[in-house]
Amino acid sequence: MTRGAAIGWLGVAVLALAAGGVYRALTSPRGTAQPPPAAVKAGAPREVPDLRFADGTGAQRSLAEFRGRVVLLNVWATWCTPCREEMPALDRLQTALGGPAFEVVALSMDREGVPIVRRFYDELGLRALRIYVDQDMQAFQKLGVIGIPTTLLVDREGRELWRVVGPRQWDKPEELQRIRGHFGRKDG
Repeated sequence: MTRGAAIGWLGVAVLALAAGGVYRALTSPRGTAQPPPAAVKAGAPREVPDLRFADGTGAQRSLAEFRGRVVLLNVWATWCTPCREEMPALDRLQTALGGPAFEVVALSMDREGVPIVRRFYDELGLRALRIYVDQDMQAFQKLGVIGIPTTLLVDREGRELWRVVGPRQWDKPEELQRIRGHFGRKDG
């Protein structure tokens, strides 16, 4: 194994531990229900770096192709337990709001590529979400991701409005309303 590959796998292990910690913190019993993780404002909207990734057919795609739509960009992996629990809600969100004004871009960080993600989608019955895979895991560095799942709301001009670290029930009425509120805004 090359030094670069070893460092890459070490990074994956650290991210898995971080995701597990976030998951345990969110689901541990404390006598009261824990609120979902808060959206972290990005301050003034800032440009999201253009990401390159493969779609479900293996064709190369770019985040810039989604300009003109509000995008919920979710960075996840098949081995991430909180991601596994969150994906059905993202699929339902895409069913509810997906179209010319909005798309969920669920960007997998799986090094095994499209086949493992396709099996994951089939296993969970995900039908509305399209498959997108960043096998090189460049999104981690370019977006400053410290744990998965991490989700960014990106406006029509390709600017990050806010992000959430940790799983969320994206198809709840309050989430639908919050996301839908950005469809007609000039600033996102």
